[in-house]
Amino acid sequence: MLIQFKNVSAKRDGHLVLNTLNLSLTERRIGVIGPNGSGKSSLIRLINGLLLPHTGQVLVDGLDTRHEIMAIRRQVGFVFQNPDNQIVFPVVHEDIEFGLKQRVPDPDQRRTCAREALAQLSIGHLFDRVIHSLSGGERQLVALAAVLATYPAILVFDEPTTQLDLRMRNQFELILGELLQSAIVVSHDLELMQTMDRVLVVRDGLLAFDGPPELAVSWYREHCA
Repeated sequence: MLIQFKNVSAKRDGHLVLNTLNLSLTERRIGVIGPNGSGKSSLIRLINGLLLPHTGQVLVDGLDTRHEIMAIRRQVGFVFQNPDNQIVFPVVHEDIEFGLKQRVPDPDQRRTCAREALAQLSIGHLFDRVIHSLSGGERQLVALAAVLATYPAILVFDEPTTQLDLRMRNQFELILGELLQSAIVVSHDLELMQTMDRVLVVRDGLLAFDGPPELAVSWYREHCA
């Protein structure tokens, strides 16, 4: 699926956070790195309309985020840095099933979809668990399962490993490698970035570097450390 940024600038709280962004994204795994406050999260929020461009266009498979947001959100699943911003219901399967109500009218089928999404991430045992009893890493995986249950074509992750211990972080890397969907990942985890097909470096609201992971990470270390 093709994602295009055409002369895009973006504002948050009245401040310009991205300027003159021109990009075509087609690779299966794309990483985004940069200093804090550089515009990374704003860039990925533009993809599913959580943030709309101040100028220019963002197109997802030809659909304009300004005018066809619901169609785009059916294609683009967004996983937030903090799963508590995403999880609504107190029990794991209830939360996943709630996100499926409009697409899957049958309650039994929704429950089956929830089981399948959890099993895909090897966390089927969490099906009946209460959310507040889960670790931060388990909540992150539940949030991902809720997104996977909607069968998006693209997954967008905002700092997915920041709340994970080493074991869960390594598990996430394995899961990411096995997912069929294309993925765009914002992260400070430079080791994870080495597994990407392409890495974007954002600095001061501009695309500062765009290339293969080893070159992008090297540039980032040299210019942004």
